[in-house]
Amino acid sequence: YHSLHHTDMGTNFCLFMPLFDAIGKTINSQSWDIQKEISSGKNGRAPDFVFLAHVVDVLQAMHVPFVFRSFSSLPFTFMPFLIPMWPSTFVVMLLMWAKSKTFLATFYILRNKLHQTWSVPRFGFQYFLPFAKDDINNQIEEAILRADRLGVRVISLAALNKNEALNGGGTLFVKKHPNLKVRVVHGNTLTAAVILHELPKDAEEVFLAGATSKLGRAIALYLARRRVRVLMLTQSVERFKRIQAEAPVDCQKFLVQVTKYQEANLCKTWIVGKWTTPREQYWAPPGTHFHQFVVPPILSIRRDCSYGKLAAMKLPDDVEGLGSCEYELQRGEVHACHAGGVVHFLEGWSHHEVGAIDVDRIDVVWNAALKHGLKPS
Repeated sequence: YHSLHHTDMGTNFCLFMPLFDAIGKTINSQSWDIQKEISSGKNGRAPDFVFLAHVVDVLQAMHVPFVFRSFSSLPFTFMPFLIPMWPSTFVVMLLMWAKSKTFLATFYILRNKLHQTWSVPRFGFQYFLPFAKDDINNQIEEAILRADRLGVRVISLAALNKNEALNGGGTLFVKKHPNLKVRVVHGNTLTAAVILHELPKDAEEVFLAGATSKLGRAIALYLARRRVRVLMLTQSVERFKRIQAEAPVDCQKFLVQVTKYQEANLCKTWIVGKWTTPREQYWAPPGTHFHQFVVPPILSIRRDCSYGKLAAMKLPDDVEGLGSCEYELQRGEVHACHAGGVVHFLEGWSHHEVGAIDVDRIDVVWNAALKHGLKPS
């Protein structure tokens, strides 16, 4: 809008608010035509890679460049100035819920390729509302089809956008649209790799909460193959037996079902993939390190223990145009599922990465990430 002021100095004095130019009758006659052209995206540069995220909560919704550029340039943390803005942001959330489409949040350039983060206009709590499931899937599906039309090569699903109960980790969209040119990726193979490479090299036993989830299953099977005893927390004998049967016969004995947190009171390596209350955390012995892949992260309440962050990686050093941080991560760091999509794109892999994690590909994806200059954060 304001760019026209630099070619016609007598019009469009306001930065992006036409109201006062309208009152003063100084609106450039080309303003609306140019706005429509830009909004259509017909003459814009199409992205090569898209990370499809969603809003976490009302406060995090303000951690984007088009709201507060300086605030979004730093890792997200609670700031007092967010409190008076909470009511208005809540109203915006309701408006987005009623009528809004996926929008561009951030972008960067990696090796002359445009990488964008799009955001589904839905907040974290909405993913747990049964009546909102179809609407959210429609939003994700529309974003995938839009990416396909634009010629995007890889679209990576973030956090709850690939929830197993929601769409089978992206399987729903691949089955519904078998002729997609864009590759749909959940990125969890690299997430599993990052968590596994954080574990002590000499670990002989780990406790795994969320053991029958997509990530939990892959981590358990990978460790069992390496003769590490895995205490799998689950109440379901059926699900445990199904995962145990996937392990080589001589490795099945390393997978052990436990039903209570107190059964891990001697294990100092905890991998947490489900919400764990402060009371449940107190069953861990002093000196325990909590590795985690649960969203949101568990509360760090044990002073005699240490807590890992959500799995993440640093982008290659030649990345350009990074003006904001991805949630609580440092600038230049991205969540492992985001990094997994980037690796898929850089490698030029032609398969979709949806559904269950292929345990045989964990090391393949990890080595590919290191080869392309990504580093553990």
